[in-house]
Amino acid sequence: MTPSPAPLRAQLRCHPAMPAGVPLSLSVEIRSQADALRLRYTLRGDTAALRIPRPAAPVPTDGLWKHTCFEVFVAAQGEAAYREFNFSPSSEWAAYRFSSARERDTASEERERVLLAPLLAHTTPRTFTLTVRVPATALPRSPAMLALGLSAVIEEKDGRLSYWALHHPYDQPDFHHSDGRTLRLAAPLT
Repeated sequence: MTPSPAPLRAQLRCHPAMPAGVPLSLSVEIRSQADALRLRYTLRGDTAALRIPRPAAPVPTDGLWKHTCFEVFVAAQGEAAYREFNFSPSSEWAAYRFSSARERDTASEERERVLLAPLLAHTTPRTFTLTVRVPATALPRSPAMLALGLSAVIEEKDGRLSYWALHHPYDQPDFHHSDGRTLRLAAPLT
């Protein structure tokens, strides 16, 4: 049995145009495995000051980005088409396909229904972690490398939203732009 490679670790930054009202840090551990892409988001700070959705049924749900939500954008390196996955601490999730920037490919979404497993969330007074698994069958078919954009929207109890990403290429948050997909990762073996 071949040992799985060590996970990559990435630090997300808050967009300076929409800063958090409380001191926070957000990191992501990424692991590409034979059958899936696994991500563990770790948010550190005063979690009591945040609006973290309560557990709910693990069903596909639109509009998760309006509240605390963790996201990953995935493309085959050099391709315009990409996938977006949203994960709420509630265990609700969303999976979208785009043919190019913000051009949704609903026909492909209907043909290839994605089902994501229940999410694992854990909260303490100073840390919130969310572990997610995206099956390799839901990822772009790539012979070698994937380009990932890691992001999150964090909502505070007063309704303030902050926008976090590995890279913010513009004056306003834009998680969909290909310039934000800066992490390169070997594609899972399918």
